[in-house]
Amino acid sequence: IMNKLYVGNLSPLVTVEDLKQLFGEKKLPGAEQVLLKSGYAFVDFPDQNWAIKAIETLSGKVELHGKVLEVDYSVPKKLRSRKIQIRNIPPHLQWEVLDGLLAQYGTVDNVEQVNTDTETAVVNATYTTKEEAKVAIEKLRGQHFEGYSFRVSYILDMDAAPPLQAPRMRRGCRSSRDQDGPQPGPSGGFGGPRHKQHDFPLRMLVPTQFVGAIIGKEGLTIKNVTKQTQSKVDIHRKENVGAAEKPITIHATPEGCSSACRMILDIIQKEASETKEEEVVPLKILAHNSLVGRLIGKEGRNLKKIEEETGTKITISSLQDLTICNPERTITVKGSMEACCKAEGAVMRKLRDAYENDIAAVNQQTNLISGLNLNALGIFSTGLSVLPPATGPRGAPPGPFLYTTHPGPFLVSTLYTTHPGPFLQSPEQEVVYLVIPTQAVGALIGKKGQHIKQLARFAGASIKIAPAENPGVTERMVIITGPPAAQFKAQGRIFGKLKEENFFTSKDEVKLETHIKVPSNAAGRVIGKGGKTVNELQNLTSAEVIVPRDQTPDENDEVFVKISGHFFASQSAQRKIREIIQQVKHQQRGAPSMHHSK
Repeated sequence: IMNKLYVGNLSPLVTVEDLKQLFGEKKLPGAEQVLLKSGYAFVDFPDQNWAIKAIETLSGKVELHGKVLEVDYSVPKKLRSRKIQIRNIPPHLQWEVLDGLLAQYGTVDNVEQVNTDTETAVVNATYTTKEEAKVAIEKLRGQHFEGYSFRVSYILDMDAAPPLQAPRMRRGCRSSRDQDGPQPGPSGGFGGPRHKQHDFPLRMLVPTQFVGAIIGKEGLTIKNVTKQTQSKVDIHRKENVGAAEKPITIHATPEGCSSACRMILDIIQKEASETKEEEVVPLKILAHNSLVGRLIGKEGRNLKKIEEETGTKITISSLQDLTICNPERTITVKGSMEACCKAEGAVMRKLRDAYENDIAAVNQQTNLISGLNLNALGIFSTGLSVLPPATGPRGAPPGPFLYTTHPGPFLVSTLYTTHPGPFLQSPEQEVVYLVIPTQAVGALIGKKGQHIKQLARFAGASIKIAPAENPGVTERMVIITGPPAAQFKAQGRIFGKLKEENFFTSKDEVKLETHIKVPSNAAGRVIGKGGKTVNELQNLTSAEVIVPRDQTPDENDEVFVKISGHFFASQSAQRKIREIIQQVKHQQRGAPSMHHSK
């Protein structure tokens, strides 16, 4: 939708060919569609990036048959409401400054940065009311700021169209800029030209008394840090008023994060010596709990190795400190300044590797799950937890693969589809039997059954652990009963729990066996002629699917299908098999039969 442009102030002499020739001369791509009217035209470009480039290149700057073109987004009047786009923002401008500027004209519900190839930054802002947005457009349009002239447009506000109403983000939420974090640009602050890479920020905790020194007079110290390290540094000083420590989020390349960390530690050390602080201030890194198990490693080997190689002492906050609103652990590093900086690099390398592995696993399978709306489920990929508000704990951007319960852009956009599929349409209760190692049962149940109860409430499912068939069994069966969304949340959380508790090595994907029951008359359809269907199913989902032969159907005339694989592979296979069952049931209901299907 953001690729459709309005081209106005056209001479009656202008033809479609004239416009296409002009686009070619200005090195713009061939427009996918040009609809020429009297005095104006509508043009479709391949994507929003090209649309922005066309507006910036042509509007008010190019003459055609003696008339200067006006180019802007094509937005019907009824959809010009609360959403605006601001372009040509200085790349070094800090978020806090932009926030203050936008807030002069009203309450801003949401601000998100747009990925563009331009050297200057582009943001989309949503105001609480259309009146505020109108004032902002009038005041900001053409306003000069640090040598740059803002350009402002309305963008489509689907909330303004009743038939297409979409839920708004909560007031105060920040979207892409917090979840995706802008890539560092040549001048720090906003990103310059973007590269497709996953932004994994460094999150630090610093004593509140040093925040002023880190910011510096009129923000000069922190500006110097961002400029020298080509990073974007967010100091969440307004979060948790009265807290002894404040979080800092650094968006940059790994090297940029390390350089900014070193500079911040240096500022703290100098300030501490001037104020005669007796205690050495340790380095504290925040990391999402779902990644920490792989940092620690089996029997703590990874952490011990980092300590030995860097000459530091590293401790990690207890799992007991985690809450629904705070899924982060604190990694405390003690040692000399040089040792702490060296340890930061090693710790962040481990965390980034774990994060990239999870992103790869997510990307591999998510497109296969039709209609899956993780946003509505309020979970994230492999750690799986109920999540905090969109700004995250301690002012954090939501951590890796975090999907909040508030609508908004995602870190991994492929996880969201707008087309409802069978996953969300079927309200049927499903029963899944998940096989876990016997030694994991205690961790899953938790102290006095607290964890399994909390999980059941979160997922909206019944979760029971079947009794052991005999004392020496190495595996136990978890019986999960609930609709598809509940199954997804419950199973995902169990996969994540086993990873967190180090039942699998840091490099291994969590692969579990899942059993589901299918009507005996549908088992053949799952296998297919000559095993064709089951082979296609395995190729498509990357899961191993087995329909054991010679099973005796149970009292409900059902048999087991066994599925083995990592979480998304298993989920994909389960969905596909459920679809086959539904097809069989539908055909039975549609055809005359002597028997009633159950």
